[in-house]
Amino acid sequence: MSRIDEIKQIREQKISILRDAGMEPFANSVQRDVTLKELELRFNDFLADANEISVVGRVMAVRGQGAISFVVLNDGTAEFQAVLKKDEMEEKQFSLFRDTIDLGDFIEVRGELFKTERGQSSILMNSWKMATKSLLPLPEKWAGLQDVEERYRKRYLDILSDKEVFERFIIRSNIIKAIRQYLDNKGFLEIETPILQNQAGGAMAKTFNTHHNDYDMDMVLRISLELEHKMLMVGGYNRIYEIGKNFRNEGSDPTHIQEFTMIEWYSAYNTLEDNMNWTEEMLKGIARDVVGKTDFTVYDKDGNSVLVDFAGNWQRVSFSELLKENADIDMSSASLSEIQKKAEEFGMEEKEVKTTGKGNLLDFIFKKSSRYKIINPTFVTNYPSDLKPLAQQNGDGTAKVTQLIVAGAEITNQYAELVDPFVQRNLLEKQSQAKESGDEEAMEIDERFLTAMEHGMPPMTGFGMGIDRLVSIFTEQKNLRDVIFFPIMRDKDI
Repeated sequence: MSRIDEIKQIREQKISILRDAGMEPFANSVQRDVTLKELELRFNDFLADANEISVVGRVMAVRGQGAISFVVLNDGTAEFQAVLKKDEMEEKQFSLFRDTIDLGDFIEVRGELFKTERGQSSILMNSWKMATKSLLPLPEKWAGLQDVEERYRKRYLDILSDKEVFERFIIRSNIIKAIRQYLDNKGFLEIETPILQNQAGGAMAKTFNTHHNDYDMDMVLRISLELEHKMLMVGGYNRIYEIGKNFRNEGSDPTHIQEFTMIEWYSAYNTLEDNMNWTEEMLKGIARDVVGKTDFTVYDKDGNSVLVDFAGNWQRVSFSELLKENADIDMSSASLSEIQKKAEEFGMEEKEVKTTGKGNLLDFIFKKSSRYKIINPTFVTNYPSDLKPLAQQNGDGTAKVTQLIVAGAEITNQYAELVDPFVQRNLLEKQSQAKESGDEEAMEIDERFLTAMEHGMPPMTGFGMGIDRLVSIFTEQKNLRDVIFFPIMRDKDI
């Protein structure tokens, strides 16, 4: 029998002891007069009332032997000390506590407040009852969960045993709350659009495919929020946004995961310049007001740490300028064969080169030669047209697009949105041809979208940002999985 099985068996025996004593080990309800955080903050007020009080929490530690014990409780808001004294409680209840309590149990405690000789705010227990008896042990207090994959699979234990992890996910929630507040204050309407779709669009990515049994048709999980948003703009909304899940069936590494959270917004009658200004204002505000600092230690793709300054001036530089400087290639005049040769020089395999479109070739070269060198927040503008077929076109082979790059990673995609249905159809037809030629990430023609566009779309600007990547920066984490409650993992026996 394993150690865990032995522990579970002993605790099951304690459940029998509790029931024999007339105490239910899994209570249907408990009495809680105040949270432990409220008790901590208003302790002197409650102490002055001189009334008994009931609190509830998980047993995190028990210190002491014999006639007195000190019990640390945690109810998710704070930790607080309860004191168990033999002469302050009925002997039967005192013995039952000693015989059945384990770390991880949830208990209800009733008693009077006092301060110990060392000035520790405490509650002197005169009665208690089991709220939930735990069957399995908590991680060791000081060691925690050492196996990284175990932390991801059993995030609840990771949160419980590591206060920094617990606080990290509170920061994530507050960041999302701040994004909503910023957009709500600017008059944006929060919307919801389908995750399950007939056809993927709005980005270049491989899909997760499924089948709708009732309608007997193939479907995909969405890779972007974009097309449905822009179609809704036809209906007359001025400003909309959505925070939701996207799915891309691609490779995994510390900066990529197949299920991720996106924020997208669209605003009619505003420009890409407005969009960039809002982005800088919003992200600087979150850093300052939510996280409480503007300098962050961020990790590049190789795991090296760099210091990023969010408070300084955010530079703006064009995609073509960076290629000239770092890859010695002029994207406006280079032939396809020259671009293919340059992609091979930067490590793309010859077989892949032959099936990859011009825009994706240039993007590959950019990522290998330039993007990783950008540390502080920088807007990179005017990407190749082939790479951004849903954006306004500049007429020189580039599109009116900006990406915010931080520590070598793409944080946002921002467009001056294309609203011309003739140009849009032509661009999507080229994408479809590239897909037929073997470019798996190229887009398909979406007639629903084109029909909506033909009804008339207002001039607008759009924005997309990965929430997980932003949170990883603001919490200084190397791996996106460290800012996601339950990241995708390979199967493993429980």
